[in-house]
Amino acid sequence: NCDSETTNKKTLDSEVEEIRKVSGESGQLWCQIWDANKLLKLFLKDYIMVVGTDMLTQKVPYLGGKTELEFFVEGLRFPDKDFDGLITINLSLLEPCGKGFPETPVFTDKVVFHISPWIMTPNTLKPVEVYVCSTDDNHSFLKSIRNLVEKCGYKLKICYEYMNRGDRWMQDELEFGYIDSPHHQFPVVLDSPRDGDLQDFPYESILGPDFGYVTRHALNEEVSSLDSFGNLEVSPPVTVNGKSYPLGRIIIGVAFPTGRNMTQVVQDFLWAQKVQAPIALYSDWLVVGHVDEFMTFVPAPDRKKFRLLLASPDAGYKVFKSLQNNGHGNAEMFSGLPEAISVNEILSDKKLQAGNRYVQNCIDWNRDVLKKELGLDDEDIIDLPILFQVLEEKKGARAVAYYPDMVNMIVLGDQLGIPKPFGPKVNGRCALETEVRSLLEPLGLKCTFIDDFAPYHKLLGEVHCGSNVLREASPFKWWNLEL
Repeated sequence: NCDSETTNKKTLDSEVEEIRKVSGESGQLWCQIWDANKLLKLFLKDYIMVVGTDMLTQKVPYLGGKTELEFFVEGLRFPDKDFDGLITINLSLLEPCGKGFPETPVFTDKVVFHISPWIMTPNTLKPVEVYVCSTDDNHSFLKSIRNLVEKCGYKLKICYEYMNRGDRWMQDELEFGYIDSPHHQFPVVLDSPRDGDLQDFPYESILGPDFGYVTRHALNEEVSSLDSFGNLEVSPPVTVNGKSYPLGRIIIGVAFPTGRNMTQVVQDFLWAQKVQAPIALYSDWLVVGHVDEFMTFVPAPDRKKFRLLLASPDAGYKVFKSLQNNGHGNAEMFSGLPEAISVNEILSDKKLQAGNRYVQNCIDWNRDVLKKELGLDDEDIIDLPILFQVLEEKKGARAVAYYPDMVNMIVLGDQLGIPKPFGPKVNGRCALETEVRSLLEPLGLKCTFIDDFAPYHKLLGEVHCGSNVLREASPFKWWNLEL
């Protein structure tokens, strides 16, 4: 269970694991490592390298008597398309037979290791620290996030302008995960190939003692918006047709059959970890193209211990039609903003309705995939009232959220930080907020609506896009899975 691709260049305190104690009377210990090209290093106790990337076999003098030699191993790479994560080390104790004669083996052994996979953490795990950017126009948003995080009792790490250089999309730049072994465990950040102005933040500010770093570079592929990690999520633990996924399943968005896709090098890396078998959804119908624009997971006290939340234009139109039927057709969406529009005007917009029928079809396709791949029933899914609008682009029509996309929320235990939708008000209360509260608060969840309209929504992102959460590791140990 070797630590992999996480060597901290800022400290000499290497993460190592004892692998074997060999005792004998005298002679040489012959170490041979198979399939080791740039995969691991084998050390003696004082971190003297025995075998590694440049030396695959080595003789180690043995001191005789009851002396013990302790060996340690450090992993250098995660499992990937060209590496299944397995390492074999052969050890032989050789006894001299006299001058001019080769040594003869006294003892041989073989040790097989599996490099620890990189493991993602679902929304149902306990938060540790929240990450968000400070920009010249998000002070009110930052204050709301700070208040929410402090109320929850978690840590807040702010990436200031000198580091983010105006790039506010913390979720898109990185994804937090961890590695685990019987002797040690620590978080590892996966750095996206998007490489915006936040590109230096994961390496310069997160990598440190007991905090690893890994990335994948798309050398021969075009990087698209789908390579940002708002397009990388993970489900809570599920059981599907008798097969258990105790660490959940990774979820990414792709194109069917053609269009923008997550780069193959990142997909290969995710599939190679094996412990969270990925699911591919259709997300290329969105301008930004991220799965977090139409889905998320929240904890729940019953059933599977979570709910899947899906954006639903049908649910949105149901709210607006109910308002109209109850005499609130003149109530305004975006009241007080230049974008203000009445319920009647929204319901009379045929182009908007046609676009939302298309969007609902796309989401329904993904709904069916998620039900099948996660073993969900309709009772495990909650539809949030969200409308979209379809924009004409050079490469075809794609959708964006019509008002702040409430499914794009931050989940901090039972506290939810939800984009404020600026819906029509009835008796002084936002009808959309009231509807969402009625759906989520019976689960014991607490809703805080955060104004992200100007600094995020207008730039085609929301609360989740602009934040990130480091969470505790799962109590389940990956090596108990059959890989």
